[in-house]
Amino acid sequence: MTDRRLLARRFETERPRLRAIAAQLLGSSADAEDAVQETWLRLERADVDSIDNLEAWLTTVVSRVSLDMLRAPRRRREHSWQVEQWRDEPVAAEADPAELAVASDRISVALLVLLERLSPAERIAFVLHDVFDQSFDEIAVVLDRSPAAARQLSSRARRRVRGAEEPARPNREHGRRIVTAWLAAAQDGDIGALVDLLDDGAVLHADYGTSMQRIEGARKIAEQAVLAGRLAAHSTPILIDGRPGVAAVFSGTVVSLMAFDISDGRIIGLDVLADPARIEALGVARIVG
Repeated sequence: MTDRRLLARRFETERPRLRAIAAQLLGSSADAEDAVQETWLRLERADVDSIDNLEAWLTTVVSRVSLDMLRAPRRRREHSWQVEQWRDEPVAAEADPAELAVASDRISVALLVLLERLSPAERIAFVLHDVFDQSFDEIAVVLDRSPAAARQLSSRARRRVRGAEEPARPNREHGRRIVTAWLAAAQDGDIGALVDLLDDGAVLHADYGTSMQRIEGARKIAEQAVLAGRLAAHSTPILIDGRPGVAAVFSGTVVSLMAFDISDGRIIGLDVLADPARIEALGVARIVG
């Protein structure tokens, strides 16, 4: 085995941890994958013999890459396809923000919105210290600041997160009723009922992997839903990036995901993912099953 192959094997061992760090820092699984890939490219170009502690080196690099991404001009958080089982119980308002983050490998949407209010440096210091238990000496290297400054950033970030008003949570019970009504109407071919659930200006975006689709207007979306009524019969409610959603499952395989944007009791947007490769990469079958 060549040294390069050995290095690749060691990196693959570290990949899940690096992806978790990047996902917490960036709030996007897609961005996290980009950060991890860039970390690998930098490792390939590095003088490996000069690296005393590979794990610490990789942590520093993936954090620096994430910091650069957070600082990028006009960076905007997009909806992701982070899937979780539907649980109606909200997280306790008094819960520690760090505990919210480590409760699962998917950052809570509520915490992510709070983290968006921090500066990139504050976010790095808070997440690396409070979530991943990195020392301030290590964080100082990432931020190119003194350990004392890193400590101050972390403390300031924690105060801001604790003091921030938690973003309003969508009424999940109401969202569940709309999703249930949507699935029933689609199975029954009831276009009228579907139109009643949709805002007149609703828009559907679909990604099939090899093609994209955009449908505007309640009537056209309802007609498309009836055509896909068989999917509705095999769908189960889930949460997608905190939004109400459904997963269609055939013979144990997740074939599509659909997320609902709801406002004032009407569906204003639908996002559909039917790209088999992307769905498989998300590991949705494990969550839905």
